[in-house]
Amino acid sequence: MKLTQSAQAHPQVPPQSAEPNRGSFRKRLHESKFLLLLVLPTVLYFVIFHYVPMFGIAISFQKYNLFKGVWGSEWVGFKYYAMFFQNPDFFKLLRNTFLLGFYSLVFGFPAPILLALLLNELRSMVFKRFVQSVSYLPHFISNVVIVSMIVVFLSPSGGIVNRMIEGIGLEQINWLMSPEWFRTIFVTSGIWQSVGWSSIIYLAALTAIDPHLYEAADMDGAGRWSKIRHISLPGIMPAIVILLILSIGQVLAVGFEKVFLLYNPATYETADIISTYVYRVGLVEGNYSYATAIGLFTSLIDLAFLLSANYLSRKAGETSLW
Repeated sequence: MKLTQSAQAHPQVPPQSAEPNRGSFRKRLHESKFLLLLVLPTVLYFVIFHYVPMFGIAISFQKYNLFKGVWGSEWVGFKYYAMFFQNPDFFKLLRNTFLLGFYSLVFGFPAPILLALLLNELRSMVFKRFVQSVSYLPHFISNVVIVSMIVVFLSPSGGIVNRMIEGIGLEQINWLMSPEWFRTIFVTSGIWQSVGWSSIIYLAALTAIDPHLYEAADMDGAGRWSKIRHISLPGIMPAIVILLILSIGQVLAVGFEKVFLLYNPATYETADIISTYVYRVGLVEGNYSYATAIGLFTSLIDLAFLLSANYLSRKAGETSLW
């Protein structure tokens, strides 16, 4: 009798069928079909141009023969990795690549943050939009045009920079033939190219800050610097940390095109980097296995930087990529 009463008090609920869940998933899939179509080109791009080519990593462990293909080429293990490490130019290439990436990070990363904070303080919307438009323009100019402009500006015969130097009584400098000036030219021109475009994400983060915080700060008598320090910067700090982690993970991923267009044999000492060396040994000399081994080594170093930066960020605060 007690068992019967207990059973009546707690009747058994039949297990739910998986069909409603499947129907719900199909319904959501049908409702989101246009969004899925929008994201499909991006997914295909990464699959075709980033994931499928990963199969080519195998040739870094082979004496690759173009006619035999991947399956017919001889396996040589870590021969090409050892060849790169024993290369007399190994440390020079690694140093040049790291320094270009490091200087671009140290001087280039804070620039868009500073620009976004300054633009956020402007009261004239017309002037603010004008500055934004002007700062965005270099991002849409190709590297070929940018380098051409640099060559014209820094030309020893009639360049505007040398004219200004002469105007203050100093001697002209042959900028593009001086190894000691290559990194300065590369980093400063890179900041000019990207500062406006990179500031967009920080401006978007600033607009998400509650305006009541600024009103309360005004009532407390806080100045502009105090509001920037205690409201604006903390408000965009998560975006800063995420972008910093991603930038650290690309320290060795220095752009090939701009360096290739700017450097010359006179500046190899400071301008020759891993990507330009890969171009010479891979495409010019046809040593595909050696070039692939160097590229994979660089990617592994970048991955180590990314994982380390993310780990330190997660330990120091709550913001990280994962």
